[in-house]
Amino acid sequence: MAEQRFDDTAPASLVIRQPDDWHVHLRDGAMMTQVLAHTARQFARAIVMPNLTPPVTTTQLANGYRERILAALPPGSTFEPLMAIYLTDHSQPDDIAEAFARGVAVACKLYPAHATTNSAAGVTDIRHCHAVLERMERIGMPLLVHGEVTRREVDIFDREAVFIDEVLAPALRDFPALKVVFEHITTADAANFVRDAPAHVAATITPHHLEINRTSLFEGGIRPHLYCLPVAKRESHRLALRRAATSGSAKFFLGTDSAPHAIGAKESACGCAGIFNAPVAMECYASVFEEEGALGRLEGFASEHGPAFYGLPLNPRRIRLERRAMEVPATIAAGDARIVPYHAGASLRWSFAGLADQA
Repeated sequence: MAEQRFDDTAPASLVIRQPDDWHVHLRDGAMMTQVLAHTARQFARAIVMPNLTPPVTTTQLANGYRERILAALPPGSTFEPLMAIYLTDHSQPDDIAEAFARGVAVACKLYPAHATTNSAAGVTDIRHCHAVLERMERIGMPLLVHGEVTRREVDIFDREAVFIDEVLAPALRDFPALKVVFEHITTADAANFVRDAPAHVAATITPHHLEINRTSLFEGGIRPHLYCLPVAKRESHRLALRRAATSGSAKFFLGTDSAPHAIGAKESACGCAGIFNAPVAMECYASVFEEEGALGRLEGFASEHGPAFYGLPLNPRRIRLERRAMEVPATIAAGDARIVPYHAGASLRWSFAGLADQA
């Protein structure tokens, strides 16, 4: 982990508008029933990733998944899942437009084929999706991109930068008004690209990419529970992400990319990519913003920039974060399995203290 630079003059508590998570994996079935509550306790809304098995590729499948999430929420929860459609080479513009018009899906997700977990059915060439992208541009439906090329000859640490040059920049030239969210960015290249792009291009940033670099994966041995895709990069890239997140720019907002996997799926000969950070998400973001002397900008990043980009109202409720120790459990139950959370066994500086009283 990177060196911490806490500010002892920071306030003992912080009240901000309730945040949203603009990128989360909730899985399905027994695992979903266990991990969902960790997201719902902190966030009012979340865009739920569609890379299930089978993937959520149609209006009907998205609606069914949303109903399963709502049925699994803890009693009294007001959490709202926002659905995304998984693009394939064969996605149909009319079905995509129907999902958006009916409010079933707020966006479409572009997974390059074989880029990450359950992406085998993803897009093999973005040109296969041009008819869909043209319709999305016309109706104002955002495209969410996992920004990596997957060619074997491209070094894994370069795949995000190459994606910008070979896929994203050409797509924006072909569809200049298309709304795009460059998700879970990991490089200075991506941060600079989004910063310099038009206002309808934005990015999400995870808590773990603000805290770890590629060296973190090998400290004392291989750390499979810090392996995610896109993989963490050099320290210079981590610092660039921190500057972007805490800059106050409306182009950058919160997206945890929380991605739970059972211990056996992580600690194996071919471990799955994904970090389960939902139990500690706001605690981590608060620590990062405190370290950067930018606690006053946390509310914009967590609670305001995302709704503005998606054209949704701000959440009326507020949450309280307190500067007191939070002890992270070593594992968390998920059906018959167990998951190792991000910062397992550690003591964090900030704690989520629930909804704050209305002023």
